[in-house]
Amino acid sequence: MSTSAFTRAVTILAVGFLLLDAVLFALVSRFLWAAVFGVAAVLVIVGWQRYRRIMADLAAARKEMKREVESIRELLHTNRPN
Repeated sequence: MSTSAFTRAVTILAVGFLLLDAVLFALVSRFLWAAVFGVAAVLVIVGWQRYRRIMADLAAARKEMKREVESIRELLHTNRPN
């Protein structure tokens, strides 16, 4: 299982449990706790989206750095005195 699939599965599991808790608390008239668990579920989703965006930015930066290293390496090899 890849890292992105794993984080997606864990996030879905966490949100599912938090929403289940929220619904069950609401059913027994504990609306404050239901709201707390509902907000926690939303925060998990927001955190996961932020994590995905940061990982995408990191991958793009890594690719750019690799291109720069390759261009420097090519420059050094073409200007090497024999």
